Amino acid sequence: MPLLKSWVASANSADHPFPLNNLPYGVFSTEDSDPRCGVAIGDSILDLAAAEKAGLVAISGIPVFDAPHWNDFMDLGAEAWDALRARLTEILTEGSADEAKAAPLLVPMDKATLHMPIAVREYTDFYAGRNHAFNVGTMFRGPENALPPNWLHIPIGYNGRASSVVVSGTDVRRPWGQLKSPDHDLPAFLPCRRFDLELEMGAIVGTASNGPITVQEADDNIFGYVLLNDWSARDIQAWEYQPLGPFQAKSTATSISPWIITKPALEPFRTDTPEREFELLDHLKDCGPMLYDIDLAVTLAPEGKDATTITRTNYKEMYYSAAQQLAHHTTAGTPMNVGDLLGSGTISGATKPERGSLLELSWGGKEPLTLDTGETRTFLEDGDTLTLTGAAKGDGYTIGFGTCTGTVLPALKDPYAR
Repeated sequence: MPLLKSWVASANSADHPFPLNNLPYGVFSTEDSDPRCGVAIGDSILDLAAAEKAGLVAISGIPVFDAPHWNDFMDLGAEAWDALRARLTEILTEGSADEAKAAPLLVPMDKATLHMPIAVREYTDFYAGRNHAFNVGTMFRGPENALPPNWLHIPIGYNGRASSVVVSGTDVRRPWGQLKSPDHDLPAFLPCRRFDLELEMGAIVGTASNGPITVQEADDNIFGYVLLNDWSARDIQAWEYQPLGPFQAKSTATSISPWIITKPALEPFRTDTPEREFELLDHLKDCGPMLYDIDLAVTLAPEGKDATTITRTNYKEMYYSAAQQLAHHTTAGTPMNVGDLLGSGTISGATKPERGSLLELSWGGKEPLTLDTGETRTFLEDGDTLTLTGAAKGDGYTIGFGTCTGTVLPALKDPYAR
């Protein structure tokens, strides 16, 4: 599919992240207005609440876009999803008869504040990138025992904190926690010393289910995707994770990008999951190309200094797709809600420059990473700003995700001061 031309001129550049082919969904506000739904087109946002009020967009019998989240619209189902995309394409296409009515409803992107695009109901994070799992396992158990016996058969995950999910641009404060040094017999309560990022993708559940669903049904139930940074306190994690896995180490924050990139925009970029050592059981088998060819990158900028690109990788490196993760999540009868968020797990490629966490890039702190500024990092320092980006390249167009950014604030001097 080539670039679709829009009467919004800024959307017609091959390198712009928000062409007519994309139409990502977000929530925005302006100086004198409340948060409501909008769609990005070029350098502008089409105000869907205003378009709905003006009768330009009418998807259901009740208003759904004058809301601070997309949950109400998602709950309308796949037919409504398709109808909105078709109508928006009709409105924004070059030569559209609706241009005169729609043009006044455009809000310049630089005049808008972006908010959480969904009300997150539940959050589950997975550990489903093979290169990342192998690297981490090798550090702690050696290459011969890097992957647990179950890893090649099921997508491993844990239930995280929906209350900790924040939108891009939200600062993240270094957490306190119980740390155990190899040099001391007893733990101590201290600020995290090994704070880290994890480059992930987030899948948004748009259709509720109650009980087991197939991989195909799971794929149909996914509304769209966002960039996701799973902030991780590695030293807290090292002390607490046995026997029940991540807890406080993963509860500080999870940042997501503000624009939901829908599946129709990503459809041309479908690609197969990697070749498998063991055939998956029937309920988890691929039902077609299940991943997407999306280039991903992370930059790190020390406070007041230029950013360094510390990793470049691709979403197609995942071992399990979001649909397989969602299908597996339902096998024990777990109800899934509209607005549930699934983190992919850290996305790392096969080589060092493709690793999606500082834990891997510095090999557990033993190999400091040198930034373009000349500084080194093993883990994040106060004032560091992390920015995740993602884009799929089409025929003369780009499907961009925008950015997912967060800055590390110093730990509180006294977390119990009131």
